[in-house]
Amino acid sequence: MPTVGLIGAGLIGRSWANVFARAGWDVRLWDADPGVTQAAPRLVADSLHDIARHGLIAEPAKAAARVSIAGSLAEAVEGVDFVQESGPETIAAKRAIWAELDVAAPVDIVLASSTSAIVASRFTEGLKGRERCIIAHPVNPPHLVPVVELCGADWTSQSARERARQVFLSVGQTPIEVKKEIDGFILNRLQAAVLTEAFRLVEEGYVSPEDLDHTIADGLGLRWAFMGPFATIELNAPAGIPDYCGRFGAMLAELSRDPEAKAIWSQGKTEQVVAAWDKPLGADAVAKKSLWRNSRLAALAAHKKQQK
Repeated sequence: MPTVGLIGAGLIGRSWANVFARAGWDVRLWDADPGVTQAAPRLVADSLHDIARHGLIAEPAKAAARVSIAGSLAEAVEGVDFVQESGPETIAAKRAIWAELDVAAPVDIVLASSTSAIVASRFTEGLKGRERCIIAHPVNPPHLVPVVELCGADWTSQSARERARQVFLSVGQTPIEVKKEIDGFILNRLQAAVLTEAFRLVEEGYVSPEDLDHTIADGLGLRWAFMGPFATIELNAPAGIPDYCGRFGAMLAELSRDPEAKAIWSQGKTEQVVAAWDKPLGADAVAKKSLWRNSRLAALAAHKKQQK
């Protein structure tokens, strides 16, 4: 069985233990706080039994038995096949931890960090093995939300990027490629844009916080549960994304206070997105896929009704 070394046994580290253990990996956990390290196996076992009640794992006890603790960082990564670091969110802490990891971990494996905003170039530049270092930013909790943002520095090798992608695919996650470094990566920048507008709309008296949340939970979020924004707008105009941009681009540009919005929604810019969208749909395909969307929305509506 492959072994993962998990550095940091807080909420994210324990959630990663759930992901790897239920996928059949042996898991070795270590945290700088000995109390956190000692408590981690029990908490991971609890989380595995929790998801078993929803049919997400058949044998939680067997998975829990694959989780062990280490007495030091070096012991946690000795002979492992992959490392996932989930330590403190400061550059100083990252530099200290990664200097140790670069020396202690096998030289031929990938080292990944769960950091939510710090790009790899800020703490891996001086490492001898910097070409194998990559960001693998999850969404909390990664054992229930599968997307993982993979973002390397300029010196991260293509081999390391591909190996990281294969590891996360093998344990049931959904890796996405961040093509070049950007603070906050993709998910947090999208989240920041939505939250900034949400706060503005409430602060300026347009809507209550509760109704704003209903707008997402009972509106946009229902479609976004199984489609991204580009797939969503593709089905909101008869001829797909180009048709949507032609119909609604000017209106959306006017709604934004961002001075760059008009440029974003200009024809040349939207054509770049359309060209990058590798699965354009014609009118018949849009109509057919809309039926699929409606079926998924009905199933989601039934699920939410049961929860109430």
